[in-house]
Amino acid sequence: MLKQKLGKSPLEILVTISFLLMAGCTTLADNERTWAVYKADANSSNYSPLDQINVSNVGKLKSAWTFAVNDKAPGARPSQCNPIIVDGVMYATSSSQSAYAVNAETGKQLWSFDPFNGEKGGEVNRGLTYWEKGEDKRILFTANNHLFALDARTGKPITSFGNEGKVDLKVGLRDTSENIYVSATSPGIIYKDLIIMGCRVPDVYGAQPGYIRAYNCLTGKLVWTFHTVPLPGEPGYETWSKDAYKVVGGVNNWAGMSLDIRRGIVFLALGAPSYDFYGSDRKGANLYANCVLALNAVTGTHIWHFQTVHHDLWDYDLPAPPNLVTVNRDGRDIDAVAQITKQGFVFVLNRETGESLFPIEEKKVPASTLPGEVAWPTQPFPLKPKPFARQSITEADLTNYSKADHDSLVKKFRSMRYEGLYTPPDLKGTLQLPGTRGGGEWGGAAFDKSNNFLYIKSNNAPDIITITKGDLQVAATENPTLKKGSVSQLETVDRYASVEQYLNITGYKTWKDPSGNPAITPPWGTLSALDLSTGEYAWQIPLGNDTARQEKGAPETGQEGKAGPIVTAGGLIFISGTEDKKLRALDKSTGKLLWQTTLPALANATACTYQSNGKQYVAISVGGTTQNPSGYIMAFSLQ
Repeated sequence: MLKQKLGKSPLEILVTISFLLMAGCTTLADNERTWAVYKADANSSNYSPLDQINVSNVGKLKSAWTFAVNDKAPGARPSQCNPIIVDGVMYATSSSQSAYAVNAETGKQLWSFDPFNGEKGGEVNRGLTYWEKGEDKRILFTANNHLFALDARTGKPITSFGNEGKVDLKVGLRDTSENIYVSATSPGIIYKDLIIMGCRVPDVYGAQPGYIRAYNCLTGKLVWTFHTVPLPGEPGYETWSKDAYKVVGGVNNWAGMSLDIRRGIVFLALGAPSYDFYGSDRKGANLYANCVLALNAVTGTHIWHFQTVHHDLWDYDLPAPPNLVTVNRDGRDIDAVAQITKQGFVFVLNRETGESLFPIEEKKVPASTLPGEVAWPTQPFPLKPKPFARQSITEADLTNYSKADHDSLVKKFRSMRYEGLYTPPDLKGTLQLPGTRGGGEWGGAAFDKSNNFLYIKSNNAPDIITITKGDLQVAATENPTLKKGSVSQLETVDRYASVEQYLNITGYKTWKDPSGNPAITPPWGTLSALDLSTGEYAWQIPLGNDTARQEKGAPETGQEGKAGPIVTAGGLIFISGTEDKKLRALDKSTGKLLWQTTLPALANATACTYQSNGKQYVAISVGGTTQNPSGYIMAFSLQ
């Protein structure tokens, strides 16, 4: 009867059943790898196809397990790791840059690796990378200036990789001194047998340029290098002062990258040139600073670029990897790149050509009055989508927690130079909104291909730029804001002996009144849903709540936060990172709060969601407490 119905022989039926069984196993295996890459996938989508946890049952989420890290001293910054999960094993890094493997169902530690052998170490680190070829399965991750390769099963170094299991990221940069500073904030991305790496360098005079490099995953051999500050004879060199390539640093990919696997194109979000707030030694537009950059993943050759800020004077690094998206326009699907910015813009660019899908206007911006500085006369403004962050302030926007505090803010406001977005640094002081911490931040956006929505966390946080002409030697020695973790930059001071040095001595801080209250009225943080097909926002809500400062009957205040959202096929957004220590689940269609829990500490990290043995979990790295300064990884599931 079965044969008659199917019209097949018993052998054909057996083959068909075997195929279906294998397909079922493949689906199960695929579901065990739905978050096997930093930010979910090579597209940096922050999207999960899992729907076991959904809008109808998310209210039943409970703690499933907690993994207590125990590798750092009190006072260190919390982990920012976005864990990855492969075949029932979660891999993560701690704030001390140790690597861990834990059972994804129980949270039981399987192995750990200390890259410093018990010595003090650790830098900002947001995750790691998995690579496999047959039975060779590896974890690639960075600690300080080294890229390590570990056996994914045991956590032991792969001694055939580089020098006994590690590669020195200092080798191959502009300068050969052992004392230069380089690390990697975000993990690299895998294309075939290559790991493509960005890096972190200090935002100071004389820092290294952040060259993009690709290494062989088997041997650790350097395969290609792209000079983000072009050398003489390379395209883009003409957009700098003649000798800028010898001294200018930055232009690095610290925020992460995305990969179009089918086309073999890697997309990078590049940062500002250094020094951040003064550029007399780098006159010009400064390619490839502040660019969305598309490179051939095999060779590292340039395909296209789009510069979001010309001659950056505001530390407007591109803060997050581009989201690779597919946008429906006039009934036609277009593969594109969506790049959020600290200024609060979203640039939506054709993935193959770099052309914008929405109109962009080069608008005139204020000129600089600093000696020797030549600000670029125009900047690109997308006419659509509208900014997702506040870009202007008036006196009416200043807070009034007390008369003295308000009067202080008004006095300061009136004393500074402020002509809106892109007001250049000035000796009288400059007000900057958005400030150096966004608009958009490193948590990035989440893209849901089912509805073409891009979900964006934003900060409304102004900075004050206080410019002083100073001695670089003294400034680099005494001011940790300028050092940004590097003690080696004094070696480069001699290069600037004939260059006037202007420094921002109040950089990277949100403007507040004398009592510590925010200087501008709320919301101080928002979450937006942007329909990329139309360029219109479906909704925007305050995210986070400062209950002490919330006025009676007023909406929630919103709070600053650097972590990003994730979105699922179950109709949910999960997000944390706000100072109220909440992990929230929201309805992706409306932004309505469906579930929340208070974590033991700030979770300054983007969550992940995964399936293990048929069960879906949501997990997040959480900061340290008095009881456990090293922090935790916490997982939640339906009970």
